[in-house]
Amino acid sequence: QVQVVESGGGSVHTGGSLQLSCVVSGVSAGYGTNYCMGWFRQASGKEHERVATRDGNGNPTYADSVKGRFTISRDNSKNTLYLQMNSLKPEDTAMYYCAAHPSRFWPCDMPSWDYWGQGTQVVVSS
Repeated sequence: QVQVVESGGGSVHTGGSLQLSCVVSGVSAGYGTNYCMGWFRQASGKEHERVATRDGNGNPTYADSVKGRFTISRDNSKNTLYLQMNSLKPEDTAMYYCAAHPSRFWPCDMPSWDYWGQGTQVVVSS
């Protein structure tokens, strides 16, 4: 059974930083460690938003709203995906979700993803 568990959320002031972590376990060994993973977020009253994705080659894509501020990375040895968030703004306040799609190497633009975590809350106050 695949499990996706996020951590690292919290409350910071504008301009602060946070690093989110996402541990994925239970993925069939046949998929290897190189597959699509991503971070998404949903703010209260707003639509679900794709924040950053990382394909099987390690290539990242970012939403325009976070480019230059957020960095997605992965430590395959720990099966962990990270999202380093710098220069945070109040509009970054949201529940952040990690997702994994082991059956896809590239591209990571599919509308639905196989596995999701429960989310971790990020609050940025001015």
